[in-house]
Amino acid sequence: MYSPVNTIWVLVGTALVFFMQAGFSLCEAGFTRAKNTGNILMKNLMDFCIGTPAFWLVGFGIMFGSGTALFGTIDPFIMGDYSHILPEGVPLWAYAIFQTVFCATSATIVSGAMAERTKFSAYCIYSAAISLIIYPVSGHWIWGGGWLSQIGFHDFAGSTAVHMVGGICAMIGAAILGPRMGKYDKNGKPRAILGHNITFAALGVFILWFCWFGFNGASTVGMDSDALLETAGRVFFNTNLSAAVACCTTLIVTWIRYKKPDVSMTYNAALAGLVGVTAGCDAISPVGAAVIGLLCGVAIVFAVEFFDKIAKIDDPVGAISVHCVCGALGTLLTGLFATGVTTEKGLFYGGGFHLLGVQALGVLAVAAYVAVVITLVFLAIKHTVGLRASKEDELAGLDVSEHGLLTAYAGFAMLPDTTVADEDKPISVTGEVPLAEAVPVKKMPVFDDGTPKFTKVEIICKESRFEALKAAMMEIGITGMTVSHVLGCGIQKGKPEYYRGVQVEATLLPKVQVDIVVSKVPVRNVIETAKKVLYTGHIGDGKIFVYDVENVVKVRTGEEGFDALQDVE
Repeated sequence: MYSPVNTIWVLVGTALVFFMQAGFSLCEAGFTRAKNTGNILMKNLMDFCIGTPAFWLVGFGIMFGSGTALFGTIDPFIMGDYSHILPEGVPLWAYAIFQTVFCATSATIVSGAMAERTKFSAYCIYSAAISLIIYPVSGHWIWGGGWLSQIGFHDFAGSTAVHMVGGICAMIGAAILGPRMGKYDKNGKPRAILGHNITFAALGVFILWFCWFGFNGASTVGMDSDALLETAGRVFFNTNLSAAVACCTTLIVTWIRYKKPDVSMTYNAALAGLVGVTAGCDAISPVGAAVIGLLCGVAIVFAVEFFDKIAKIDDPVGAISVHCVCGALGTLLTGLFATGVTTEKGLFYGGGFHLLGVQALGVLAVAAYVAVVITLVFLAIKHTVGLRASKEDELAGLDVSEHGLLTAYAGFAMLPDTTVADEDKPISVTGEVPLAEAVPVKKMPVFDDGTPKFTKVEIICKESRFEALKAAMMEIGITGMTVSHVLGCGIQKGKPEYYRGVQVEATLLPKVQVDIVVSKVPVRNVIETAKKVLYTGHIGDGKIFVYDVENVVKVRTGEEGFDALQDVE
């Protein structure tokens, strides 16, 4: 006999958990750069769309089939009998879609940590692997009647089963992939690469917080008894309290450490508190939820710093710290704060070390299993189709290189990306570019570089070469320049791209225009240095224009001529 109340409760929870994809999309897009926005949104769409049929064909049977304590059954199309696992009053297909959206959530965690440098084809492959085999096997141990559930492991809504699994995959993937270009200097010191839209990130976090009430609340999989109603209320309250306390804690910690409260870290703390309380939100009191939130609020700050500065694992959105670290931490803390209302009592409530030991065993076992399998998957991808995008594609942005999307912000002026490849000196001309692709370089007449003469050198180049050009100009003695972000094309009219199958007619490519006025530094030195830095032999290397300048006036001092170009007080 099916229960309408239980069924509708599960389906409402399903809808909320599905909407978490929107939250993850906005959060990840906001914390990364504008040139990768379309790629991020595409990945968050496709991990759900790939994971849905994968879980239907293989994953659900592995996770919930009545096989062994280690593995369910191979049951394509979910044709078997699952009456042993179905919640009371909930039809099979309602429960199947509920579990499908949980699977998709685990898969989508990985995209944020590996953002901005992963090939889209590789992402599709490992996303499928997570939904087909990685998540279902460990899920069987925890929720499908496997060995962890048999010994009393408690993970109510998935701190370990969903979040830590995704976080481990993210950590291994980001480590194998390597950091983004320009993330670390030659001494290994990390550079800050800011996200382009904090509004997106904030909205994404609020959507996730809202949807977490379905993620945790609907995990009661029923609302037709007093006990379930009481549990659901406690779950909602604890979920919200942990997130709020985590935010307050991180705000204080970052205020002390950085002298100002960190916006992005505090928003990450909300997710950290939500992830941490997910394992035991049904089994702890509000006091336990507050303590979990407090500890996760502290842990998120030091975890982000650890992966960024010590482990040198580049995670643009903090997914590893949020989902892996706080997922494991929340699961362990359940062994301390469980009151005994839905599981055995934790250490602090007189239950001894048993539950804590079981929780620790479960965390270690799942982490080891996931780490081994996902490592094999990533290495297989790396040595076949390739895991990382090329340097050129990464510098240009994955939107245009992977999807032909010139910009996700048509009509809006965006700041140029100044990330540079790891180069200490300007590139010398090698002449190794094939003749068919090379553009002949013609010699120009020598300019008169006398002191009274002022010359403006206007250089138009690729955004990705600006930092190298700036460094080279500084090296030859240029102390002032004006930089503009411009759009334009040469006689080739840009590179043809397509949007929804239709060719974009007028393609204006983003470029950087650098204006330099020189007098003391020889103009020919400026030109030759710029050519060496910018030259690849391919169309689009840029142009250099040279103009005579009649006079120069420094507004602050009134100086004119040569003196106006000097920076001496």
